[in-house]
Amino acid sequence: MIHITKMIKKVLPSVVSIVVSKKLEEVEKELPAELFSLLPFSVPDLKNNGQKIDSRGMVQIDGGSGFIVDPAGIILTNKHVVSDVSAEYTIITSDNKKYLAEIIACDPIDDVAILKIKSTDKQKLPFVKLGDSSKLELGQTVLAIGNVLGIFQNTVSKGIVSGLSRAINAQTDSGTPAQELRGLIQTDAAINPGNSGGPLINENGEVIAINAAIVSGAQNIGFAIPINAAKRDLSDVKKYGKVKRPLLGLRYINIDAELQRKLDLPSDYGALVAGKGEPLQGIILGTPAAKAGFEEGDVITECNGEKLSECKTIQDFLEKLNVGDTLKMKVLRKEKELEIKVVLGERK
Repeated sequence: MIHITKMIKKVLPSVVSIVVSKKLEEVEKELPAELFSLLPFSVPDLKNNGQKIDSRGMVQIDGGSGFIVDPAGIILTNKHVVSDVSAEYTIITSDNKKYLAEIIACDPIDDVAILKIKSTDKQKLPFVKLGDSSKLELGQTVLAIGNVLGIFQNTVSKGIVSGLSRAINAQTDSGTPAQELRGLIQTDAAINPGNSGGPLINENGEVIAINAAIVSGAQNIGFAIPINAAKRDLSDVKKYGKVKRPLLGLRYINIDAELQRKLDLPSDYGALVAGKGEPLQGIILGTPAAKAGFEEGDVITECNGEKLSECKTIQDFLEKLNVGDTLKMKVLRKEKELEIKVVLGERK
């Protein structure tokens, strides 16, 4: 216990709260009055006592967590925490200092965002060490730290790694489409609204994941993004000034035995190139997949010599590839077996 408490004291100074603010007039335009009570920061009280409105007329509408990874003020968090382009983001450090934040880059696939503190203060900020998420084992002790419910700063919860390489469809709210997140770490350490973007750390005080999602209606089931994905994004930003993720340009449905029987497909595994109904089509025009000659109804069974499966989909292969890499895909088209090579483009 002493070891853990010392480690927490060492990590906490690098964990920050992220406050999401907008002009009161904008909030009023976007939400009917009867929905104000649903906001997390008691907006109905704003017009009565003004305690939540700053001198510029900004209102706190949401919040999340993050952590400093560089003494110059570079912060990692979730993309969905900073998804509102018209909002303003304020960083509150553990010593209650406030800084405006600039969004440097967002990962369009892994729900990672990189921020930078806007400040003329040249002091070096405390930062946390990043670990290696590829070395995690089931049952390993982990700690989740974050700004729970946008109210309780630096809340710590303890748990274990409950699962690895999980895939979920996550939705920020009812008005946004669900996004598939793959390769996630499952933990029973309590993750609550406001924890999003905070660090999941191991017993050595190293960040091994970014807290990302909870399952509504379930208990002790939380998910976090492996830190190796964020380390790749940080490397991209240093090299290119942005996150570079590969683009294939296919819409597909993963195949199992039931889908094979239903559609009379030539394989009970792989991916069927198909859009989910009109006007969507399986091949996105102008993308590397379209240029490579894919056709609607193609069945992809292998990538780079490895069979596709429920545990290893096309997206899992793309996670390990870079812009400009070549992806060799075995394709079943009617009664023919083809090999199609695709030079991956850059996702915008």
